[in-house]
This record gives sequence, C-alpha cells and structure tokens, in this order.
Amino acid sequence: MDQAKKQSSPRRNTIAEIATKAGVSIPTVSRVLNNRPDVAPETREHVERVLKENGFIRSRVAQALRHGSSGVIDLVVPDLSSPYTVEVVRGVTEAMERTDLRMALSFTHNTSQLERQWLAKVLDGATDGVILLLARGQSKHLDELRRRKIPFVVVDHRGELGVDVPSVGATNWLGGRTATEYLLSLNHRRIAILSGGGTLRCSLDRIAGYRAALESAGIPVDPALIRPGEYIQATGYEQTCALLELPEPPTAIFAGCDLQAMGVYSALRARGLSIPGQMSVIGFDDIQISSMVTPTLTTIRQPLAEMGRMATTMLLRQIAQEPLDSMRAELTTSLVVRESCTALSAL
Repeated sequence: MDQAKKQSSPRRNTIAEIATKAGVSIPTVSRVLNNRPDVAPETREHVERVLKENGFIRSRVAQALRHGSSGVIDLVVPDLSSPYTVEVVRGVTEAMERTDLRMALSFTHNTSQLERQWLAKVLDGATDGVILLLARGQSKHLDELRRRKIPFVVVDHRGELGVDVPSVGATNWLGGRTATEYLLSLNHRRIAILSGGGTLRCSLDRIAGYRAALESAGIPVDPALIRPGEYIQATGYEQTCALLELPEPPTAIFAGCDLQAMGVYSALRARGLSIPGQMSVIGFDDIQISSMVTPTLTTIRQPLAEMGRMATTMLLRQIAQEPLDSMRAELTTSLVVRESCTALSAL
C-alpha cells in the first residue's frame, strides 16, 4: 500500500507525464530539472521546452507558496562591475522568466553594513528565497536564513560550506589542471599562476590543479611563480611586472580570471613583449571580452550563466518543497583554445 501511494504521488506523476510528452525517460527529465550536465544540449532544450509548455516549475512553485508570500526571490551580489557577475545574473534572469516570481537584485559592495541591511529586510519576510553571490563573510547569513527557514542557494562559494548548504559551482581544480596541462603540452615548463585571494576556495582549487599538473609532469613547483592578488585587472598588470623582474621569468602565465589576463596583456605590451610570440597567456572564465581582444584569449570556460540557471532551479525546487538530488552541484569547466598560446619551441 505504501509503495502504491508513493508511486501515485503528484510529483512522480507530473514528471512521468513530462517524460511521456517529451519522449524521454523519467531520469532524463529529473536531470534536466536539476540542471545536471550529463544531458545532450538538444535533449535538454527539448525537455525544457516541454516543461515550459506544461508550466511544470511554475505550477509546483505556485502550489507551494503560502498566502501572504512576497512572490519575490532575492539575488544578492557584490555589484555589477564584473562581467563574471553579469553572466551569473543573466542565467538567473533566464530561469526566472518561466516562473510567476519576481527577482529583487541587491548589492552589498562587499561591505558588512550593506549585507546587514539586506539581511534585516529579508528577515522581515520580504522574500520567498535567496540566491547569494557574496565575496566573504556569508556564514552568519546562512545560519540566520536556515534558522528562519528561508530557502537559499549559494553560487560559487568563497569559503568552506557545510555539507547541508545548497550550492552551485564549477570544477575549478579540473580547470586549473587542464590549463596547466595545455601549457605543458606546448613545452612550457616555467608556468606562472595568478591567484584570486589566499582564502578563496575557487582560487585555492585552481592552484591545487596547477600544482597537480606540474607534479604529474615531474616539474618542481616554484613558489616564486605563484603570485598573490585579487580577481581584478590590476593584479594581472602588477604581478606580470613582478614576474618579468625574476632572474628566470616564466614563458607562460596562467591568469586566475580573464580580467587578470587583460592586465597581463597590458603589462606585456608596456614592455614591448608580444603575445604569444614572447609570452603565452591563458585565462579563466571565458567572459565575452576574451574573444574580442587581440590576440583572442585562450581560456578555461566556466559556465557562468548555467550556474545561475542551476542555482535558480535548485531554489525553485526548495520553494516547491521538493528534495534536491544533491546539495552541491559542480558544472564542468573546459578549455577554449584561441590565439594567445604557442609552443615554446616556436619562440
């Protein structure tokens, strides 16, 4: 009897109906709903179209919202000065379009005062859920949201999170290793890497991937080639200048993000050095400018908009009181080869 009731639950029947209409399996629909990466793009697009036509997410969320709810989802970001943040916001916006909820965008400018002001508004009951893209110091906010039973998802966390915190990120360790292995395949051995801050989890993971690639190739890690900084253009410029002053400068620079890579470009050109003729450069993120600069930037693609879409889907499922397949989702990074790297033998 219990098993029969379980099989006839509204959620299972709804997913089964979507699967039948889309001509795919129930697990495939589930993977699309959770934005899992193991679905072919054309299949994902088809299933999402069927979901939208049948109002699946909209209806489930609407049923779960209690009388007096705000009908608002909060998206909290530092600011919109970074193309990285803009891409995540774009993904959230696209996912929100198929719901009846509205998005409230809040800026913290990385200040504790503005974060406290935002939190006070949320605790007054002005939101049905929260997506957070915060730089630092968010653990106390998460504890308070959990205590008030406000659903939330963290995007690209900047510190250690508990296993019970819903979050979306990318395979930063794999991205760091992939970038370094690509430069190694071009015969580079003196490879520098620029960090994004000593405590940022994503930065630490990329450096760990970089170290793993060098160690696997039997190349000692030179601490002088691991440069501190922030994920800003100024770090790329300043640290490139410092690297060029080393007794044995690198032959390739792995920038922690594409904005840093723009700073690397500026520093190299100020010294009259050509890219990639005298220095190979690789970035991370694949923001729009990476395909517009000269030479176009080889980089590690981080699926930023997809991260925003997945975070929204995870939040909507929580609002609809549906269980998540996993509390942590990591989207795969990939190498995008363009014009900014060349084999060392060609120098």
